[in-house]
Amino acid sequence: MIELFDKTELVRAEASGHFVGEVLSTLRDRATVGMNLLEIDRLAAQMIAKAGATSCYVDYAPSFGSGPFGHSICTSVNDAVLHGKPHDYRLADGDLVTLDFAASLGGIVTDAAVSFIVGGTKRPEDEKLIAATSDALQAAIDIAGPGTRMGDISHTIGGVLEAAGYRVNTEFGGHGVGSTMHQDPSVPNNGRPGRGFTLRPGMLLAIEPWVMADTDRLITDTDGWTLKSATGCRTAHTEHTIAITDDGAQVLTVPA
Repeated sequence: MIELFDKTELVRAEASGHFVGEVLSTLRDRATVGMNLLEIDRLAAQMIAKAGATSCYVDYAPSFGSGPFGHSICTSVNDAVLHGKPHDYRLADGDLVTLDFAASLGGIVTDAAVSFIVGGTKRPEDEKLIAATSDALQAAIDIAGPGTRMGDISHTIGGVLEAAGYRVNTEFGGHGVGSTMHQDPSVPNNGRPGRGFTLRPGMLLAIEPWVMADTDRLITDTDGWTLKSATGCRTAHTEHTIAITDDGAQVLTVPA
């Protein structure tokens, strides 16, 4: 299903996006050395409740996961890249962390992720990983607008990631959002230009480049959810929800 939203509905989508962006900004600031992943999850749940929003993750039980996720945010550390299930772990200096958060506010879902390094020890190779995903996301946003084909978005993302020296996995990628978290169209992180669905005003897309330092193969952790690099290498993941407008793309998931 692909939903199209009118201008009144896009005002609600903007409010949802600002909320998601504010949660991630707050949690990133709080995620310092010694912070427990379970505490990050508790803070996310508290912010959801205070805003009158609804978690997209607590009851989420897709075919690729092991039962309901049961938490309010994904916390992926170092070799974990997607769907990181919060657990009893205290962040250490130099950890590469991704927080991935989606929520429904006013009946509209928005979704975003941010990768960052905890503490003062910052490895250049980790900073390069994060920059590649951020650059790929921005390049995709820059070309998104009415008439852009989905293959153009995917090709742009893949081109940036490959130019940075990384192999691209297309098992998981971006997606449409709206009244639910995962909708059509899918937004793979690599593809052929000029192919696929044509973007239209009123569409909401979650675009999410992610990459692993030296592999494109994933393995699933024993928790049944967390996806990790097959080689144990570091990973990064950056995501925004955008609205397709008459003039191009509006990034929704930033703090107000």
